[in-house]
Amino acid sequence: MTSFNNKKKFLLVIAGPTASGKTNAAIQLAKHFNTEIVSADSRQFYREMNIGTAVPSRRQLEECKHHFIQHISIKTKYDVGAYELDALTLLDKLFENHDIVVLTGGSGLFIDAVCRGLDNLPDISLEIRNKVTELFDSEGILGLQETLIKLDPTYYETVDKQNPRRLQRALEVCFQTGIPYSYFRKRAMKPRKFDVIWTALLVDRMDLINRINHRVEDMLAAGQVEEAKKLYPHRHLNALNTVGYRELFDYFEGKCSISEAIENIKVNTRQYAKRQMTWFRKNKDYHWFFPSDTDGLIKYVSKKISQD
Repeated sequence: MTSFNNKKKFLLVIAGPTASGKTNAAIQLAKHFNTEIVSADSRQFYREMNIGTAVPSRRQLEECKHHFIQHISIKTKYDVGAYELDALTLLDKLFENHDIVVLTGGSGLFIDAVCRGLDNLPDISLEIRNKVTELFDSEGILGLQETLIKLDPTYYETVDKQNPRRLQRALEVCFQTGIPYSYFRKRAMKPRKFDVIWTALLVDRMDLINRINHRVEDMLAAGQVEEAKKLYPHRHLNALNTVGYRELFDYFEGKCSISEAIENIKVNTRQYAKRQMTWFRKNKDYHWFFPSDTDGLIKYVSKKISQD
């Protein structure tokens, strides 16, 4: 175990695509540096979503103190702005007793919000908000996608194209300002009271596919179908517009067979992982490690701390 008494504080980011082993890596690093873990996985926030979001096991939670794991209900209105404020408030407290804190997850937007700050986006008028809502109601998610690729092809390349709220938010800004949403996302980062150490996990493509397939099978064996059935009445909530749930909702509605739903979960999870990697690779500050290279991670982080 290593400890540091520097006045400077460090936030260690451990990012990576789904099923890459972030939880285990974060626990090992947190235990080595005698610190705590802050989750930046936007779907692990919800207490009703357990199996389908691959939350840390009880044993893992007992190994190391975690924050923002199943701390709110799916019925709670909670977005990246609220998370940014909550996370920064928590970090102020954690840094009173720790020189380094671990932030881990696969939600790149939530990681960036904590480390760089959200962009100062313009207020959206009710007229514009209604316009975008009407577009979604009349043309569905395809209409949102086709409009966004015309107005902001740069953001379209990286956005989660199956997340209607992300698409709507970008279109609202485009319509309100006449300026691409991506412009606002390139503004200078906001000052923070801590330095960020950027690390991410790199997994071979075929290895990641196998990891994803095994995870899906493990979730099904653990009762993912039963969990989705309990949540089906709440399927309209944004929290449940999530891979692993929406495919099973289609099965419940007779749109596909159970085998097709399972295959769709695997395919959509792989596509989600690809989008995550695209997001993380845009940030050239990330230093990449194989999931098994815990020693390399520890040496790199220790070196970064000792240099400051």
